[in-house]
Amino acid sequence: MILLLDIGNTHTHLGLANATRVLRQKNIPTPGWGTGRAGAQVKAFAGLNKIECIALCSVVPRATRAAQMALKKLFKVSALELNFKTVCGIGVDYPKPASIGADRLANAVAVKAHYGAPAVVVDFGTAVTFDVVDRAGNYVGGIIAPGLSVMTDYLHEKTALLPAIRIRDIRAVVGKSTEQAMLIGAVHGYRGLVRELVRELKRELKASSLPVVATGGYAHLIAAALPEIKAVEPLLTLEGLRLVAQARA
Repeated sequence: MILLLDIGNTHTHLGLANATRVLRQKNIPTPGWGTGRAGAQVKAFAGLNKIECIALCSVVPRATRAAQMALKKLFKVSALELNFKTVCGIGVDYPKPASIGADRLANAVAVKAHYGAPAVVVDFGTAVTFDVVDRAGNYVGGIIAPGLSVMTDYLHEKTALLPAIRIRDIRAVVGKSTEQAMLIGAVHGYRGLVRELVRELKRELKASSLPVVATGGYAHLIAAALPEIKAVEPLLTLEGLRLVAQARA
């Protein structure tokens, strides 16, 4: 079995995969790598399965080091860390490739493998990121915007009268309360952002047809009313890791 780890700032997304697909997924708190708790949680997640290969991507260097040591001790296997040097399945055409988030490379690998090239991934996480694979199959860059919860939390924290809200879909386009007005700005506003940026990307890539795949926490919510998004793939990052692990095995 293949153990997969996508280490983010808040959560570490765990995956267990075989040679063809990701079978199970679970999230654990990333700060647990500093306390030792994460190792026990990973061990419990793996259960009695024999771990033959481990692949990880991370945007938290301190957690990466702790995870590498814990995984080696637990499973007697060195983890493959995804970066611009170890990535396969795509090329990288980017001025400073070391600065590319490893999770973004994993997304690019998965979208090219399953949807071809050119293609775009929109990841609705803490930030909303667009990752672009060009017609030649190269990762060529992307776009970064604040995430939905970052935007609404900021409004709440920086203003006296705007409340904290739970982000959810809303049909109205004119808010009849402060909460409704904030939801419209967040949900409809981000759909508009995605729609316009996809239109610009099609023009930039000279692509009349451009597969756009969404992943991340708010992917289903935003994609629900966006025909521009071809598919929602919650496990896309882990799938990219699996593909790289398979190719490197």
